[in-house]
Amino acid sequence: MTDPLDPRPSTPNDPSEHPTPPAATPAPSLLRNHNYRLFLVAQFSGGTGVWMLRLSQDWLVLQLTQSPAAVGVVVALQFLPLLAFGPMGGVIADRHDKRRLVMGAQGTAAVLAAVLASLTIAGLVTVPLIYCFAFLLGCVAVIDQPARQVLVNELVGDSMLRSAISTNNALNQLSGMVGPAIAGALIHQVGQGWAFAANSVLCLVVVTLFGLMRAREMTRVPVVARAKGQLREGARYILDRPRLLWVVVLAGLMGAFGMNGPVVLAAFADFEWQTGSGGFGLYNSVSAVGGLVGAVTAARLRNLRVRTVVIGAGIFAVAEGVGALSPNHAVFLVMLAVIGAATMFFLTSAATYVQLSAAPKVRGRVMAFYMPLLLGGHAAGGLIQGAFTEHLGVRGGLVLTGVCGLAATAVVALALRAHRSRDTEAGRD
Repeated sequence: MTDPLDPRPSTPNDPSEHPTPPAATPAPSLLRNHNYRLFLVAQFSGGTGVWMLRLSQDWLVLQLTQSPAAVGVVVALQFLPLLAFGPMGGVIADRHDKRRLVMGAQGTAAVLAAVLASLTIAGLVTVPLIYCFAFLLGCVAVIDQPARQVLVNELVGDSMLRSAISTNNALNQLSGMVGPAIAGALIHQVGQGWAFAANSVLCLVVVTLFGLMRAREMTRVPVVARAKGQLREGARYILDRPRLLWVVVLAGLMGAFGMNGPVVLAAFADFEWQTGSGGFGLYNSVSAVGGLVGAVTAARLRNLRVRTVVIGAGIFAVAEGVGALSPNHAVFLVMLAVIGAATMFFLTSAATYVQLSAAPKVRGRVMAFYMPLLLGGHAAGGLIQGAFTEHLGVRGGLVLTGVCGLAATAVVALALRAHRSRDTEAGRD
């Protein structure tokens, strides 16, 4: 019996529809790579700083407004620039030196975080100012994200790309465990301003580590010369590959209906369990522990299929709905770990599939459509979850977003089934 969600090619000679290469190269091979070692340390440092910044920012807005909807706005503003301008960031990544792009972006982020820290410590920060800084940092991510994603290929080459992607995702989750814990402690002891200052320092650490990389040892992917229609070329590449397209669409939908942690966890900490900033940090860390398990599980998959990505999204949506109904604090913590594992299993498998499906010459532009849809969906999700929480309560809002996520998964599964049926009828099976 054929699998309706199997990622075999729509056309017999299109190798980009086979995203799973031969068995991944063992991690020790990666760790012997000088540049990749620096990249991992930079990822951990930068990821820890980003988690600290976002958690502190979200908690500060909640304390100033007592409104989950306001937290939803700041989450939306963090990711709105990626939705609006992300594809152009992919074009820039394909045209320029990606290492230098990341260094410039991180240097800018360090300055912005330092200014935000100074205003907060001085007691001059306001909610509109926080909104402004969230948007500006989102603009920095427009350049940083696609360049960073594609740079991995130049550091390790195609043969080790899958292992590198999996390792990155696992390390990002480790930073997601450390960052919120440090931020919670800093907020409790000295306030949000010092958490912003720590993020600024960590951004400068990233710039330094990228500067220490040996350019001569990198696998150079030729930059794409400036030309008209490059953005359309990236979009057409995705549209011509339905399975790739539906994975990108599913990422956007799950971003909107599932990636709502800042709003949900802040509301649970403040209104449901009354655990304060320490509880908010704890919840993010517990979720990240589960996420590490999910990322490692996804990395161990021998065969990556579209079916796997879709099933991961469905489990993620169900886990959210069940977690919302937790009868006590202990069960809630367990469900946070389950939700974190399901989230990262889906995100890791989806990101790996998309990157390995894209040819190197368009990978920056493909990722620049994927990341904005995922994180732009996250921006919309912050607003959606904030509104749901305001009107339905913390639990009711999370149940409804879980239901919406499950419905989105079902729609994508049906679309993939229909596409598979058309391929079979056309004799391409």
